[in-house]
Amino acid sequence: MKLYEVLAAELAASIHSGALRTGEKLPSVRQVTANRGVSASTVFQAYYLLEAQGLVRARERSGYYVSHGARLLPPEADTPSEPEDGAASLDISDKVFEVLESVMTREVVPFGSAFPSPLLFPMERLSQALGSSARNLDPWSTVDDLTPGYADLRRQIALRYLASGLHVHTDEIVITNGALEALNLCLEVVTQPGDAVLIETPTFYAALQSLERLQLEAVEVPTHPREGIQLDAMERAIERHRPKACWLMTTFQNPLGSLMSDEKKQALVEMLARHEVPLIEDDVYGELYFGNKRPALAKSFDRTGIVMHCSSFSKSLAPGYRVGWAAPGRYMRTVARRKLTTTLACPVPTQMALAHYLEKGGYDKHLRRLRKALQTQQTVFAQAIGHYFPIGTRATRPAGGYFLWVEMPDGVNALEIHRQALSHGISVAPGPIFSAKRAFSNCLRLNYGHAWDARSEAALATLGRLVELALAELAGN
Repeated sequence: MKLYEVLAAELAASIHSGALRTGEKLPSVRQVTANRGVSASTVFQAYYLLEAQGLVRARERSGYYVSHGARLLPPEADTPSEPEDGAASLDISDKVFEVLESVMTREVVPFGSAFPSPLLFPMERLSQALGSSARNLDPWSTVDDLTPGYADLRRQIALRYLASGLHVHTDEIVITNGALEALNLCLEVVTQPGDAVLIETPTFYAALQSLERLQLEAVEVPTHPREGIQLDAMERAIERHRPKACWLMTTFQNPLGSLMSDEKKQALVEMLARHEVPLIEDDVYGELYFGNKRPALAKSFDRTGIVMHCSSFSKSLAPGYRVGWAAPGRYMRTVARRKLTTTLACPVPTQMALAHYLEKGGYDKHLRRLRKALQTQQTVFAQAIGHYFPIGTRATRPAGGYFLWVEMPDGVNALEIHRQALSHGISVAPGPIFSAKRAFSNCLRLNYGHAWDARSEAALATLGRLVELALAELAGN
C-alpha cells in the first residue's frame, strides 16, 4: 500500500471514531509534512482520496474539513446468535456447492469469494523461490520425511510458533494439502459416525460439509459477532451432548470476523481440558490482524495437548500452493498415521519453495503491507455499506481478516438477494450456508479482500438497491 493510502486510512479511521468531527479542519499540509516526514504531494494525494470518498471537502484558501456528508459506518452487529437447541444431522453440501460455483469466474464481482485478491501476494518472489528449489532439488528430498513433510518448512513453521510465544517442536508438525486437510485429519482421528461436535453459529461452511461427510451431529453454540463463542452456553452443551470434539475459529472467525480475547481463549482451553474434549483450532486468518501484535493462539494456553492447531499459507502468502499444517498435540501420532493412509504426502517442490522464501526473509514485511491494504479496504467497504444499504442494516467491524457479516433488515431473503445479485454479475455468500439448520436468512458474508474501485462500488450500490427493493416488496405485502 502506498504512503498516501496509509495516511488516508489513518485519517478516515479518526473521522469514523469521532476524533475528527464533522466540520472540523484537518491538519494543514505543512503540519502533516513536518510531523510525518512525507512529501507535500503525498499529503495532497491522501486528502484527494478522502475527498473522493466523501469524507472531507476543500475550502478555497482555507484547507480541508470533515464533510457534513461524510459516509458513516453502519451500526455494528452486536447480538449473539440464538441457535435452536439440540444436535442436527447435516444436508448442506448441495447448497454450498451451488453458491461456490457462482464465484468461479473472473467476470463476477467476488464479494462471495473465500479468498482475497491474488494480486495482494508476492507471486513473483514465490515463483523465483519455486524455480530455484526445483533446479536445486536433491533427489533424496523427495522421499525424506515423506509423511510429516519437508523438514526445513516444518522448522520455519516452528520458528513462527516461537515468535508467537509458543514452543512447538519440528517433529510435532504435519504438513498437509491446505488447512482443510489438516482440519479433516484432526476431526477424523477423534470422532466416529454419530458423534456430536460443537461448532460456532454461524460457522465456516466447510466445517459443516466435513461433519456431513463423516456423518457427525452438529451442536451449534451461540456466538457473539465481536467476542466469539459464548463459554457458558458451550459448557451447558458439553454437559448435555457429550461431544467428541469442537471445531472453532478463535481468531477472526469466518464468517463473523469475531476475535476471542486472550483471557477467553485461556478459559476455553481450561474448560475443554476439564471435560476432555479436544479443540480443533482453525487459525487460517491469525496473521491478518490490524493491531500491534498477533492475537494469542488458543494452543498457547494448552497444557495437556488437547488443542489441535491447524493453519496454512493460503490466506496470508501463497494462494494456490495448497500448503497447510497441523500441530495436533497429543494426537500427533494418529494424525500422522491417518495422513499416511490417505494422501501419504504433499508435493515437495511447493514445500521447498515456501521454506526457501521464509528463510530468505521478507514474509513479515509482506504481511505488514497485506494487513494495511485489507484494513484500508475494510474501511472504504464498510463506508459504502453504510451509504448504499437501507436503514436497519448492521455490519461487523472485525479487527482482522477480510470478511464483513452484514445483517439486513428482518424479512429480507439472503438466498433471493444472492440469486438476483448473480443476474447482475455479483456474487455474495448468503447466511444460510453458514448454519447447520439454515438460519441467518437475512444475512450476507461479503469479502472486502479485493481492490476497491469503480466496479466494486457500483456492485455494492446495486446490492443496496436490491435490498431496498426487497424491503419495498415486503412493505407492499
